Amino acid sequence: MTVPAQQLAAIQSMLAAGHRNLRIERHSLPLWGIPAGLLWALSEFILTPEQLPDLTQRALAWLMLMATVLATVGTLDWYWTRQTKAARDEAWSFIHRQVIKIWWLMMGLATLATFAMFFYGGAYMVCAVWLVCLGIGLYVHGLFSEELLEWAGLLAMLIGIGGLVAQFPYETMRWIAAAVFGIGLPLLGLMLDHGRHRPALFRLGQMLLWLSAVLIGPLLIETTAHREGIPDTRAVPLAEFRADPQAREGSRIVAIPAGTAVPIELELGGDLFVGNVGKSGMTLNTAQDIELLVRDGELTGDVRLAGGDWQQSRRVRWISIPWLKATLTPAQGPLVTGSLIVQIGAR
Repeated sequence: MTVPAQQLAAIQSMLAAGHRNLRIERHSLPLWGIPAGLLWALSEFILTPEQLPDLTQRALAWLMLMATVLATVGTLDWYWTRQTKAARDEAWSFIHRQVIKIWWLMMGLATLATFAMFFYGGAYMVCAVWLVCLGIGLYVHGLFSEELLEWAGLLAMLIGIGGLVAQFPYETMRWIAAAVFGIGLPLLGLMLDHGRHRPALFRLGQMLLWLSAVLIGPLLIETTAHREGIPDTRAVPLAEFRADPQAREGSRIVAIPAGTAVPIELELGGDLFVGNVGKSGMTLNTAQDIELLVRDGELTGDVRLAGGDWQQSRRVRWISIPWLKATLTPAQGPLVTGSLIVQIGAR
């Protein structure tokens, strides 16, 4: 290479480096990811409805826990990053400070959205909200620092949105979110390359590796563990199950024949009505033979139709309420109507 060509290459490299003049420290991504991943993995065992029956108290407890974790991680990251930059004799740039504020804003919005879902519903979207907010934070940071973070941010957003489009059950999305935070962010920290420009095929290979770590592995482990939890025993008729004094111990498959009467009780409350406030019930009959898995006296949600394959609880949505509304017309007067769907068959 001639001297002018070398000089032009050096100028081009300097300009490219100037475009991405921020550096995300390697400790930042694991510091944010590992605590969040652990929180996702343990979320079904802490601050549960059994531990805190009151909805308001449970929502406030989760808000305090999430705020404490985020504030602690944010503070540690701030001071650790400042010390690292001071050791390299670097100063915080104005743009870097603004990018960090956007990151904190995304985490704060996800926290407040989670808190609001306790009261306004939509908890099935909580994992997608966190993944999208994480993706936006990574993408914005990547615009000014690591090209790799742009790719990872887009993938995180696509995972969150794709989970909603594919109607993944909450349990599946919870483990995906735990893997993206607890495995994906530390892995990104190891893959950082100081903002170097890489060929598209190289970035594609990195992202395929990242996707394998945060999607394929956790999904296979979860599916295998769940399949092994279904006992290979004969189905017990409902009458025999009800007569068994030890029915609340261990795991059993209970066969419910078609035509079985199933009482349905709805608990009503509020300050609008008087008199018949309490439990209102009806009785429905099953349309076909089904088999249910009961563990320690509780339904696990696993079910199969007669002669069919097991449908895992993580993939079955038993009950949905598409709509519920109140109307007032001259012909009928005040009326509350709704739609309640109980479906376990393949759709």
